[in-house]
Amino acid sequence: MQGFTVIDLIVLIVYLAAVLFVGLHFAKKEMKGKEYFKGDGTIPWWVTSVSIFATLLSPISFLSLAGNSYAGTWLMWFAQLGMLIAIPLTIRFFLPIYSKLDIDTAYHYLELRFNSKGLRVLGAAMFIIYQIGRMSIIMYLPCMVLGSLTGISVNLLIIIMGIIAIIYSYTGGLKSVLWTDFIQGSVLIIGVTFAFVYLLLHLDNGIGTIFSAFTTEQKFLAANQPIFDINIFKDSVFIMVVGAGLNTMSSYVSSQDIVQRFSTTTDTKKLNKMMLTNGVLSLFIATVFYFIGTGLYKFYQVNALPPAAAQDQIFASYIAFQLPVGVSGLLLAAIYAAAQSTLSTGLNSVASSWTLDIQNSLSRKEISFEKQTKIGQAVSLIVGIFSIVVSMVLANGGIKSAYEWFNGFMGLVLGILVGSFILGAFTKKANAFGVTAAFIAASVVMIVIKYGLPAGAVSIWSYSIISITVSLVVGIPASILWSGMKGHSEEVAANTTIYKLQV
Repeated sequence: MQGFTVIDLIVLIVYLAAVLFVGLHFAKKEMKGKEYFKGDGTIPWWVTSVSIFATLLSPISFLSLAGNSYAGTWLMWFAQLGMLIAIPLTIRFFLPIYSKLDIDTAYHYLELRFNSKGLRVLGAAMFIIYQIGRMSIIMYLPCMVLGSLTGISVNLLIIIMGIIAIIYSYTGGLKSVLWTDFIQGSVLIIGVTFAFVYLLLHLDNGIGTIFSAFTTEQKFLAANQPIFDINIFKDSVFIMVVGAGLNTMSSYVSSQDIVQRFSTTTDTKKLNKMMLTNGVLSLFIATVFYFIGTGLYKFYQVNALPPAAAQDQIFASYIAFQLPVGVSGLLLAAIYAAAQSTLSTGLNSVASSWTLDIQNSLSRKEISFEKQTKIGQAVSLIVGIFSIVVSMVLANGGIKSAYEWFNGFMGLVLGILVGSFILGAFTKKANAFGVTAAFIAASVVMIVIKYGLPAGAVSIWSYSIISITVSLVVGIPASILWSGMKGHSEEVAANTTIYKLQV
């Protein structure tokens, strides 16, 4: 077991330098307003598709998916099948609306549908808070793992990651972010696939060993694991697939970092290709991770465990101590890159949401495209520095429970927020008053469920189902009541619902 060598360190440094070079290469010196936030129209759909994949596959997933099947079963793999629900729903109902409206941000839709700048600002503010917390946590976790394996200071790793992401997000806008995401996503796919093949070659009977563990050691599903339970508040494979599907759809529909990718084109065929390709890549790589986890379980039954072999570090430890010199550096760089992709995407999406949703909405006079770009760059810089500081506090404060609490709370945001989009797209009656009432009601209900009930009383996979149901149950009657009090229903703008799409 050679561990992380000088050659691996050189590979890591060269890789990070190459990513920075690519980001700067695709930057344009003079960008005007929306070009900084939406690209210049020259970005191929396949680049954007891999970027969506890289954005959604955070390093938390990279580290935990293999760890799940190593320490347990493939139960959590079924959550990946939620893609089979999320992608068709998004393609069928939301992408046609977004492409017809040519929206600037996800929350621009709320203003167009409900004629309410307030809802646009509310949606953007919730997203920004969520994204800043997510970026800080995603910077911290992989740097802790990489630091323990390489001996490099965690603070230094956080600072380097943040600076590189800030530089190409600041200078190049969305175009630089998309191309660097594409490269980092590609390295991740190739590297993880190589690691899987390498592992199979060092297992007696190869993949047959993994399949035998499914049957003889119940590594696929535990014998007592319920497949279906009529009570949707209880854990089952069925509710996991449905709940994960609605969670993923929430990201596709209401999270600016994903919707921003959709705004790079109004061609529905290209949008559909983006979604389908992203789905294939996500299911493929998640399945590979789970095979790797079960393979490592069998591998370490006959081989000595490496240092730092905790559940979520088992794959990273295998990379550092078992893969060939140089390849280890590249694969660990891929873990680092997964975080960097999420960070750069987060910076640009926060900048676009702040500038286009909040600054524009609250400004009394129209902001020029040049000033929009400068505001976006300033926000990228400020938020990037702030996220670095928060990550370093997490790394040095020993407050694991605090960041888990924060991440769990912010994970509720998109589930609550998507109810507003569903009310807008699927109902003609919904108005700003009803949506606001639905948002408040769903927030209260979900906070009570999450923090007021005993742990495990309600399955986390039911959260999205509950929040969407509450939004509909409260939002529709409240909208009808408000319209009745006013004496008339508000006219719904064209192309803002599934019923008023113009061909």
